[in-house]
Amino acid sequence: MSSDSEVSYSSTVEESGSSKFIKKSKESPFVPIGIAGFLAVAAYGIYKARQRGDTKLSVHLIHTRVAAQGFVVGAMTCGVAYAMLREYWAKPKA
Repeated sequence: MSSDSEVSYSSTVEESGSSKFIKKSKESPFVPIGIAGFLAVAAYGIYKARQRGDTKLSVHLIHTRVAAQGFVVGAMTCGVAYAMLREYWAKPKA
């Protein structure tokens, strides 16, 4: 066996999950915003499930899912726009 694979494996194992998340958050800050928004909308939908009135539970859950997905898609769209702005328009002219 090659020692290169052992070295790359050990360097990958040393980095913890939280440090990977922090590094990725700095590269693309809208990912944690999307995750937090999804969790907030889902929690609010579950909380409001008790006060849904005459609405069926399945319809309420579908509306909650659509709202959560909309928040995530919006965060992804903002992230792509931010990356395009940073890479193409705000790039210093050399």
